[in-house]
Amino acid sequence: MLDDLRSQAESSYTDNIPDFLEEEIPNKRSSGYLLGMSPVQRFFISLMLLITVCLLGTMFLLVSGRFMLF
Repeated sequence: MLDDLRSQAESSYTDNIPDFLEEEIPNKRSSGYLLGMSPVQRFFISLMLLITVCLLGTMFLLVSGRFMLF
């Protein structure tokens, strides 16, 4: 009795798979976007990060007394 239920459940599940689920999904990474940003946007983000790190490092050196302006 239980074997019949299992075979019916398996056959009904595999017979009703829609065709659109069997198709492959196209690769979206070929457009050149990473993290939703264009290459120019990523460049400006990395440039701003570089400037921020340089300013913070200079401020730390000034505060610690290892670097003096005059």
